[in-house]
Amino acid sequence: MAMMVFLTALIPAVWMNECSQYENDCSDIYFSGQTVSGNYSIYPSGDVPVSVYCQMISDGNDEANGEWTVIQRRMDGSVNFYQPWNQYKTGFGNVESEYWLGLENMYQLTNKRKYTLRVDLENFNGDKAFAIYSSFSVGPEADGYKLHVSGFNNGGAGDSLARHNGYKFSTFDKDQDVYKNSCAKSFLGGFWYSACHDTNPNGVYLWGEDPTYTAIGNVWSTWKGKTVGLKSICMKIKRVS
Repeated sequence: MAMMVFLTALIPAVWMNECSQYENDCSDIYFSGQTVSGNYSIYPSGDVPVSVYCQMISDGNDEANGEWTVIQRRMDGSVNFYQPWNQYKTGFGNVESEYWLGLENMYQLTNKRKYTLRVDLENFNGDKAFAIYSSFSVGPEADGYKLHVSGFNNGGAGDSLARHNGYKFSTFDKDQDVYKNSCAKSFLGGFWYSACHDTNPNGVYLWGEDPTYTAIGNVWSTWKGKTVGLKSICMKIKRVS
């Protein structure tokens, strides 16, 4: 009897220690006691580590602090985002600055649990805005990593993702949009293009406004239009409790 009591008490502790090695996202890391923003390893598929930036404290514009898993970030133009399909599938860039987490990682994350999406924007004048979507998920590769986003809540940025909801992801070497030509080739990026876009966060990093290059830049049209490249764009997700 004493041995059975000992084993019953031991099993939960062992299980927790084992599971703590495989944080699925930044929420797991946050609740494990790591509450400082920075670079961490998460395990979207269960056993393969993926480097990610966790923003543990928000900028104060919303009521929900902590636990944000950054899936996309532009901030200085240091990374070329005009990448082929395989790069967008697996992820690329530098977690210290600009990067794309990878479509497969996004699918593995959002297939298991429900997430909200926040998009933070800043222009070169220091103006800031954001948009929040209460529901965000990415479908499997067999369905083109289709975007599912809804529940828009305006933080001054306007809704530039509505036009992209329900569309497959496209790159210059894998055209899955509904445009007569390739949106990815026409606007020099990779995204969930329709025909073609209201936002192009993975487009050319333009330093502010340049009307000679309409819509090829990293723009969010419902905030600053299609001719103004933004200083920073950050897309991040948080698990819905």
